Amino acid sequence: MPLNERDRIEILMMIGVGDRMRTQQEVCRLFHEMHPDREPVSQSTVSRIERKYRELGHVRDAPRQGRPKINENVQQDVILSALENPHCTVRQVSRDLNIGKSSVSNIFKKVKYHPYRVRLIHELAEDDFDRRTEFCEYMMDHNNQNNGFIANILFSDEATFFLNGHVNRQNTRYWSQENPHWMQEYHTQHPQKLAHFFVITGAVLTHEKVDVMIAT
Repeated sequence: MPLNERDRIEILMMIGVGDRMRTQQEVCRLFHEMHPDREPVSQSTVSRIERKYRELGHVRDAPRQGRPKINENVQQDVILSALENPHCTVRQVSRDLNIGKSSVSNIFKKVKYHPYRVRLIHELAEDDFDRRTEFCEYMMDHNNQNNGFIANILFSDEATFFLNGHVNRQNTRYWSQENPHWMQEYHTQHPQKLAHFFVITGAVLTHEKVDVMIAT
């Protein structure tokens, strides 16, 4: 166990002054007798403590090197930044408050703030809900009549990458302690986009990348 400042002062008192000074070996033995449950100190430790006191006039620890701790005011500023703008990025907060990005991330983690992603959903028209119900009923009826009906259907889907500044879920976050269930509707037709098509038929999955620029 490392010696604290109180332990070092106690060792200095054991060393003594004038003609009542003890040897380093005697100090080590006396310290062990007074603290039998602690790890014994070495003569080199006693020597360093005595030398430090003679050179500096104290036995306090030297200031620690490295990045200083973040005070409470800075932590509050980081939290207020997220409250005022939940879509802020760690880089933005770091630049605005002039603190490291790792410090900002640690503060968010400490107060249990999580960067939630936006959930993109298709914009629905008023009659789309009825169409969904009708489609489900149609599929259930035909599957009851023919067990292999669904296996003969080719299902397809696509993932679209927009090139005109549309929302990118990887770069867009919402900082909050609770899930805000953040959603944004988007249209299916936008200029300048790349598409990936996925096709499922029965138990077979086919994936094809289609790098086609679509402009509307």
